[in-house]
Amino acid sequence: MNPIIDLEGKVGLITGIANEKSISTGVAEACMQAGAKLVITYQNEKTRAFIEPVVNRLGVEDVYLMDVTRPETMQEVFAQIDARHGKLDFAIHSMAFAKRDDLHGRVVDTSPDGFALAMDISTHSFVRLAKHAEPLMIKAGGGSLVTMTYLGSEKVIPNYGVMGLCKAALEAATRYLAAELGAKGIRVNAVSPGPLMTRAASGIAGFDGLMAAAVERSPMHSLVTPEDIGALTAFLVSDAGRLITGGVHFVDAGYNIMG
Repeated sequence: MNPIIDLEGKVGLITGIANEKSISTGVAEACMQAGAKLVITYQNEKTRAFIEPVVNRLGVEDVYLMDVTRPETMQEVFAQIDARHGKLDFAIHSMAFAKRDDLHGRVVDTSPDGFALAMDISTHSFVRLAKHAEPLMIKAGGGSLVTMTYLGSEKVIPNYGVMGLCKAALEAATRYLAAELGAKGIRVNAVSPGPLMTRAASGIAGFDGLMAAAVERSPMHSLVTPEDIGALTAFLVSDAGRLITGGVHFVDAGYNIMG
């Protein structure tokens, strides 16, 4: 009997790895264990040094620069994928950014430039990634796009500020992309993990309190791990998730259901 999560022969793009503790690291590990061939991107030369241990441990050969504020780098990544593999079966979008003042300040005080920057990197980059991935996924006979969101999209989280608006828009984009790309066999989903300490989360004031509350209030009294997120994501991009699209899927020990 074949394993339910089987990614043998599939090529997947993983973005957003910052270090060993990143959400995307857990996703990359799960997808590779299921047999996928991975392409990994990094933001700049400084960040590449931090992902080298992950790349070396997993034995990934395709590692490319992709700074979503520089369109030519995204174009080059997809050109390389096309040249080397001729297709793309799945892509993971795990990136977000907001200026510190906009993240910790009042939404009503967000500057136009700060809002535009946060929305561009955190939300529209997923739309651009989908546009580049579409022709390569058509070549693969279909594909799967997954982005990472957070409960702050629908609930007010202290010190999450403008990022809550970005995640709400990201989830809306997930639904619209799923509707637009479904006829081509391309599925689009969002994964919403509970709080866990990552490099990105370390920039949110009071995040330790959010993690403590998650343990106390979640039905399973547990914190999520990158491995937990990786397992769900690998399922979604596999053929086992072939009719799952347009959804926001929580992996948070049930924290999101609590009043």
